[in-house]
Amino acid sequence: MKRRWQLWAPTALALTLVLGIYIGMKMDSGQNAYVFLNSEGQHKKINQLIEYINRDYVDEIDTDSLLDRTIEDILGQLDPHSTYIHKSEFAAVEESMSGNFQGIGVEFELQRDTIVVVSPISGGPSEQLGIEAGDRIVSVNGEQVAGIGLQNRDVITKLRGEKGSTVDVQILRSGAIELLDFTIERDEIPLVSVDVSYMIDDSTGYIKLSRFAETSYSEFAVAREELLEKGMKNLVFDLRGNPGGYLHIADRIADDFLKDGELIVYTEGRSRERKYYYATEKGSLEDMELVVLIDEGSASASEIIAGALQDNDRAEIVGRRSFGKGLVQEQWKLSDGSALRLTVARYYTPTGRCIQRPYGDDRNEYYLDSYEQSERDFIDKDSLIINVDTSFYLTPAGDTVYGGGGILPDLLVGGDSLGRTRWFYEVLSYGDLRKFSFNYADRNREVLKEQYSQASEFVQNFDLPSSVYTDYLKLAEESGANTQWGKTERAELLVRNRIKAMIGRQIWGSDAFYPVIHQNDLVIQAAVNPLETKKAP
Repeated sequence: MKRRWQLWAPTALALTLVLGIYIGMKMDSGQNAYVFLNSEGQHKKINQLIEYINRDYVDEIDTDSLLDRTIEDILGQLDPHSTYIHKSEFAAVEESMSGNFQGIGVEFELQRDTIVVVSPISGGPSEQLGIEAGDRIVSVNGEQVAGIGLQNRDVITKLRGEKGSTVDVQILRSGAIELLDFTIERDEIPLVSVDVSYMIDDSTGYIKLSRFAETSYSEFAVAREELLEKGMKNLVFDLRGNPGGYLHIADRIADDFLKDGELIVYTEGRSRERKYYYATEKGSLEDMELVVLIDEGSASASEIIAGALQDNDRAEIVGRRSFGKGLVQEQWKLSDGSALRLTVARYYTPTGRCIQRPYGDDRNEYYLDSYEQSERDFIDKDSLIINVDTSFYLTPAGDTVYGGGGILPDLLVGGDSLGRTRWFYEVLSYGDLRKFSFNYADRNREVLKEQYSQASEFVQNFDLPSSVYTDYLKLAEESGANTQWGKTERAELLVRNRIKAMIGRQIWGSDAFYPVIHQNDLVIQAAVNPLETKKAP
């Protein structure tokens, strides 16, 4: 009897919360829907059960905590993206789409009971230290955080804090033999969407979008107009590491590139009728040559745009296969301040292919498969064509595109395995590059600003002095890095490049950082080639 109670009691308790209270659902359209309990008998039985537990159970229990865990367990039996947001987490989740906060500057998910960095926030302290998408945080301030049952609210508590305070983390990184140690100084994290926009050359513009938040389209429009004024004829639109966001924002941005009446995406679910999203006559970039960059960190709204442009033969898609999130969530705000994000439909690209990767009952296996695939894709671009959904579709121009498993690029570019070696990561993690670059820039600020009046001049003309590079390696070695074993010419080049980029960031911000980093970015180089070919007479 006791065993039977242990099995079904959590579900019964969760039903009390899910079915027994007034629920407001915040949908993408901004409308509300409400659900009421429709079974008086079940309502009474569950209420009697809770009353009985509260009155007579042998130990004191926290009913709220029990209900929270039970709802998480129930949603865990559904798809990988239906989630419960605890009331203590809700404000933080909402502010991820607008506003600022103080912390280390990462977006994360809990996968297989481990904190996984989805994306370092542009301009934040984690990105500046070299923390990357896919990194696993296994300890915080010497305390193990992997495999101990952390919830999202626990992670937020550990990683957020006052500006100027520090936190020590150990990271497990793909390809690294040992754990990497970082000391991160918390800072004010600006939640902007357009990380940077600039002219790669006289006619090619570049825009990097990190999320699809409420302000994303207006930021994109400002960047677009500034580049057009500078003579932009071609555009590289970077969606790498962009985990998605609001559908209506993705729709507006895609509309800029597509002609009136062209299909952007449609959604459909068991209880949701098919809904189509079409481009309008408002597009201002409809005839511009376009390349879109994606990788394993590009998901949801990023995949909607990449799929729409690929299916309409509108852009060249370059990079690595995207994540494969094609499920539509609607948010239900619960009366106690918590929320439920429930999957209600699927996305489909204009040719009818589903973006969503296959999944089973084990969501841990789902994320592990994604992680292992991204490892293979990074090391060997030939692995990108493995395990592609066998269903295929034809674009209007007759090109073949594949269903399931995310968006497969037209031009595949593997990871920089010769440059991003163990030596590269160890030198960057031990050398405290953020502090080193700040000290150098601070000592030479006036001289640098006098020599280079703007970021573009610094990017093109500043050569990192050999003495500065040597001093940084010495600092890294004194902190415990092995600066000799595993060193390659490519890895050295990337470290020099990162030092220069970080020095530039201290004075000119992202306008100097990204253009320097992109000088040795294999995906950017591959993206510019199709544009150069199309420009050739």
